[in-house]
Amino acid sequence: MALTQDRKSALLSAARLFDGVDPDGMDRIAQVAIEVEFPADHIIARQGEIGTGFFVVVAGGARVVRDGEMVATIGPGDFFGELSVLDGRPRTAQVIANGPTTCLAMAAWDFEAVLLEEPRVTLAILRTMATRVRDLTEADRH
Repeated sequence: MALTQDRKSALLSAARLFDGVDPDGMDRIAQVAIEVEFPADHIIARQGEIGTGFFVVVAGGARVVRDGEMVATIGPGDFFGELSVLDGRPRTAQVIANGPTTCLAMAAWDFEAVLLEEPRVTLAILRTMATRVRDLTEADRH
């Protein structure tokens, strides 16, 4: 199914990473996102590989496996691959489609171009990432 620009923007807006990104910024992100469908049990991202893409699940779901152990399941609105795309280091986990799964994917170079061209998008994402780090840090203290 081919998604319209408006539908892509709406689906991407559901990802917490984009909390605080304004509608114009979401439209710019949606411009570089492509729809990708994966069959059941397809490995979408491999642990230890440098990531060249960032994904937002729009339909279906996947399991996150680290060192052979399932650590999470993800579904619509969840995202993965952002760390490797942002820092250029190997992926920390493997992501495997549970069943037919559709994602919106952004190539690392396209995502980076948006961040360089749209400082308000970059700032919103930095704030979201900082909140996630703070939440993890504070959770470890209690």
